[in-house]
Amino acid sequence: MQARKISFENASGHQLAALLDLPGNDEPIAYALFAHCFTCSKDYKGVAWVSKALAAEGIAVMRFDFTGLGESEGDFADTTFSSNVEDLVAATEFMDRELEAPKILIGHSLGGAAVLHAAARIPSAVAVATLAAPSSTDHLAGVIRSSGIEIESDGEAEVEIGGRSFKIRREFLDDLSVVRMHDAVSGLGRALLVCHSPVDRVVGIDNATEIFAAARHPKSFLSLDSADHLLSDAADARYAGSMIAAWARRYIID
Repeated sequence: MQARKISFENASGHQLAALLDLPGNDEPIAYALFAHCFTCSKDYKGVAWVSKALAAEGIAVMRFDFTGLGESEGDFADTTFSSNVEDLVAATEFMDRELEAPKILIGHSLGGAAVLHAAARIPSAVAVATLAAPSSTDHLAGVIRSSGIEIESDGEAEVEIGGRSFKIRREFLDDLSVVRMHDAVSGLGRALLVCHSPVDRVVGIDNATEIFAAARHPKSFLSLDSADHLLSDAADARYAGSMIAAWARRYIID
């Protein structure tokens, strides 16, 4: 397999860093776009393992850093959930111009919520897979408020997430409050695979139940058994990637 560094410009003019995981010497049977979790990056081990497992099954995967994260330009404090969706649309436009438009959208945690919303603006995508995705943004909003209560009064605060400090502004919370996950899921109009661990302590399994119930057919569920939220065990991540590839073939191959 091959991994190639690339970059593309988002709607704000920032260069976003990406990696393209390609099958060995064969032409990809399809391209997928991967959205990482909140405050994560394209280089997280779980993201890499899932992507490489897909590439081993013939599916090329582009994974990128959202604005202000990883190697991408921009200030994370200026971003919102909506700007993440815009970054996904920009990534798709780049793929359409330079590679091939993605037939598969994959999102981890909040990235899963983002791909569910972005799908309406990505007509090439025929299949969407979520990994440990939330069924609403209320939980994240609660975590942010409990970690930095001065956001409401001061307009911004340093919030510790996953052992790292991030500046988050009130606009981020305001944007989360208008996200309508149920509407995005029920109106998806694409094949959906909901992947979730029953022992996920960050985003509980009830979120998967709510997403699955809101979705229309064709829809499928994949239990990630003992996996943790970040897919930090290689075997769990590779299993998820290989199963997404097997499921997606039904929809991407004419």
